[in-house]
Amino acid sequence: MSGHAAAGRRSGARLRSASVHAVAVVLGAFVVVPLLFALIGGFKDTAQLSTNPFGLPSPWVPENYTDVLASGSFWRQLLNSVFIALATTLVVVALSAMAAFVFARFAFRGREFLFTLFTVGLMFPFAVAILPLFVLLRTMGLLDNPLGVILPQAAFGLPMTIIILRSFFRGIPKEIEEAATLDGCTAFGFFWRILLPMARPALATVSVLAIVASWNNFFLPLVIFNDPNWWTIPLGVQQFYGQYSSDTAKILAYVVLAMVPALAFYSVAERQLIGGLTAGATKG
Repeated sequence: MSGHAAAGRRSGARLRSASVHAVAVVLGAFVVVPLLFALIGGFKDTAQLSTNPFGLPSPWVPENYTDVLASGSFWRQLLNSVFIALATTLVVVALSAMAAFVFARFAFRGREFLFTLFTVGLMFPFAVAILPLFVLLRTMGLLDNPLGVILPQAAFGLPMTIIILRSFFRGIPKEIEEAATLDGCTAFGFFWRILLPMARPALATVSVLAIVASWNNFFLPLVIFNDPNWWTIPLGVQQFYGQYSSDTAKILAYVVLAMVPALAFYSVAERQLIGGLTAGATKG
């Protein structure tokens, strides 16, 4: 009887494993197939896309990609996106780390109320604030200024970043802080010299999230930037689509090249992202 039960458990485990793999393959196909279609479609011309949308190009048309790479506007938009993403990440991580340190390691009246105010920020979609935000930035003279995008992005990134970092900081044993205090370390010294180095996985996680969110942001740069010299990659995709709306293959090539930096960055940072989230979850 026990042998039949063990065989049944093994059979059930194999079935569950096969089901999980099947679901993973299906979900992966939903992601990979459109990317492959866009990548290969960029090597075709529009006529080939109409007559042979899923086959290999015949002939191959690499000019779609080389024309985009030879465009100065593409590289300018790429650099703008990189600059704004890095600046946003620096601001949001620096401010969130200090705020999370206070919320995690200091006890004071109203601490949980203030922390709740930050978490409430997760409930408000970005689009709700765009009109008053536009009026405020216009009053401050930050239209057509990268700070007009960097500062709001950092502000909207604070709630999630503080939540992740606070969970990690609270998991640091108090004995470490007490030992540092006995050695003459101030609160800021403990934060700067001990806590931040120990929190590298969490800092890497929130940095990745901030960079990806900034890179994909379309709505705010659309509202803030009228000067094409400050357009980011998402705005460049929209502008390119409007300019070459009849040349679908060239548009696919532009979209693929616009995705490459983000995909490359994510592939490099994926391990840090997953490791940091896992560490934060177990420490919380």
